[in-house]
Amino acid sequence: MYKNIKSFISWIFIALLIALAVGSISAFFLIALDWVTTNRESNFLWVILLPVGGLIIGLCYYYWEKGVEGGNNRLIQEMDIPRKYIHWKMAVLVLFGTIATHLFGGSAGREGTAVQMGGTIADQIQLFFKWTRLHRKRLLRIGVGAGFGAVFGTPIAGAIFAFEFAKDRRLIFQSIIFVLIGAYTSDFVCQLWGAGHTHYIISSLPKFSFTTVIWTIFAGILFGLTALIFSQLKVLFTKLFKYISLPYLRPAIGGFILLIVVYMIGTTKYLGLGIPMISDAFINEQEPYDFAIKILFTTFTLGAGFKGGEATPLFFIGATLGSILVWFIPLPISLLAGLGFIAVFGAATNTPIACIFLGVELFGVNGIIYYAIACSIAYLVSGKNSVYTSQQKLLRKYSIRDLKK
Repeated sequence: MYKNIKSFISWIFIALLIALAVGSISAFFLIALDWVTTNRESNFLWVILLPVGGLIIGLCYYYWEKGVEGGNNRLIQEMDIPRKYIHWKMAVLVLFGTIATHLFGGSAGREGTAVQMGGTIADQIQLFFKWTRLHRKRLLRIGVGAGFGAVFGTPIAGAIFAFEFAKDRRLIFQSIIFVLIGAYTSDFVCQLWGAGHTHYIISSLPKFSFTTVIWTIFAGILFGLTALIFSQLKVLFTKLFKYISLPYLRPAIGGFILLIVVYMIGTTKYLGLGIPMISDAFINEQEPYDFAIKILFTTFTLGAGFKGGEATPLFFIGATLGSILVWFIPLPISLLAGLGFIAVFGAATNTPIACIFLGVELFGVNGIIYYAIACSIAYLVSGKNSVYTSQQKLLRKYSIRDLKK
């Protein structure tokens, strides 16, 4: 009994320690992203230097990535079957790479960076407390949950994401408690440092009925197909850039092509996170091609080797797509934008439960039945695909495609 209590208290201390570190670095990350985004938007010179930024990122990874290759995929592999300690330089490289990507105008997100930093920081604990080496899965999940929860201000979704991100056949109740403690504390620490989060509002909900359920299912199908296209295009561009034999030239060449495209279309609104357009999608209809262009920009950016995550671009894609569905789906625009926001991300990353709770934490609990329907349908429609290739290999997923067999 005493031994169990001591172990439980020790793990609470470990979770709090990880959360303190992850929450602090997440706050720095968010503040830095705001700073570089403001500078880029006020000075187009940064976008002109996008190929140079790509070369710098490519060279950094070419010379210093050894031992931490794979990013999110490496994390998933270690969370599935722990083999090798993750070096601290993974966090440094992805932090620098993502900030540089956003400074120069690459279209990328931040969840990938958050979970990599969280997982890497958590793995360093074993250097100080050797007894934790036998529990690396738990350490990594605490770090991933803390990173996601802090960056998006959604600790419950972050904790669930930590388990869906790399599924485990055997769930231990205590691990869930420690991951929740880590996610909540990390979010608290991040806010304590003054890092803010964008607030989105679903202003109205329709009366629940058979008709609204059918329309929500239809919207979910479209969101799932969109997630499928995103995943496939990311794989395609990644394969295409591998034909460039020198890895550090891939983001440089990719940056040059992106620069030309930006100049041709005459706008920079598809660069970076795109948060202003996400917020506007909850109020106003967006252009019918906005979501498609963002898909191309983001999959191309990440396929070329720039750093960052997929989450916020997927939020952008889902919200802008949802906003134009009001043309033929009789549901409130804010609801459709919100459903697209969470469902496209959940389907592309195979984390539907986390995204249902993401909706609850961001938009309120009143629409949970709509969140659940849209996320579940999108998840089933997207098939056995994922933006994380290592996760895709481990998926034991039943999808609508299986009905044909």
